[in-house]
Amino acid sequence: MGHGHDHHGHGGHDHHGHGGADKRALAVVLALTGGFMVAEVIGGLLTGSLALLADAGHMLSDTASLGVALFAAWLAGRPATPSRSFGFRRAEILAALFNGVTLVAISIWIFVEAYRRLSEPPEVLGGLMLTIAVLGLGVNVAGAVILSRSEGESLNVEGALRHVIADVLGSIGAIVAAVIIIFTGWRYADPLVSAVIGLLILASSWRLLRDSVTILLEATPRGIDAEEVGKKMVGVDGVREVHDLHIWTITSGFPALAAHVLVGQNENCHQKRRDLEDLLEHEYGIEHTTLQVDHAGDHHATLHDLRFRSQS
Repeated sequence: MGHGHDHHGHGGHDHHGHGGADKRALAVVLALTGGFMVAEVIGGLLTGSLALLADAGHMLSDTASLGVALFAAWLAGRPATPSRSFGFRRAEILAALFNGVTLVAISIWIFVEAYRRLSEPPEVLGGLMLTIAVLGLGVNVAGAVILSRSEGESLNVEGALRHVIADVLGSIGAIVAAVIIIFTGWRYADPLVSAVIGLLILASSWRLLRDSVTILLEATPRGIDAEEVGKKMVGVDGVREVHDLHIWTITSGFPALAAHVLVGQNENCHQKRRDLEDLLEHEYGIEHTTLQVDHAGDHHATLHDLRFRSQS
């Protein structure tokens, strides 16, 4: 008696979150960062500042990642088909993974360039560099505010927000370097600040890579203990055993669970399944469940990767 029931309730809200508001916020920030990135590249070349180029490099990865995030948000909204029963919801996780990888690549380029410049720091035009860095800060703060207002449970928007926050820090770094160059003429400030921006970029990639890889490896969602869930399930009156318990994430904010449940000979399978569904939904927020319920003794399971037995 297998049963799957659809993802709704808080899920319904989540799909709206993944939809219109996310896409609008991403599109606005994409236009802002894309436009300013071009100005910052030109500024970096005119002033000879690596800190500006590093920040522009980071904004380039932002623009690419926002574009990918926007494409993924559109894909995630595509209808499911018989061959793709979850639609393209995972596209969002692939986009987050792609973002994480680009961030690592850009930070490596910055480290190499900063190291090269430390041996003989070039002349940098501090005044123009300061003007561009201050404008960059304004653009990045605006982008961060727009995305933080929209950020729900979407790893995709969170990925884009991380990029923009690292950009805010990058702009602050470029401002500091420009001020040091203007007042002291100390040219090492530029490559040193660039290396710090590189470290910020690397740090912002770590959580993104970790979260997206965890979801792609079908690991139990953060904040849910599979052991505890199994014990709670066998704690339901009449449930004898739970095995082959799997809990994973389809896409951010969409956990799923499948399990084989054995109930007492005199128990009503359908009623027990409903009791378990209520427990999982209210205690753990898991609404997408597939439970196969059989009477104990009627069924000999061959696969027992996680087995929980009732004490009674």
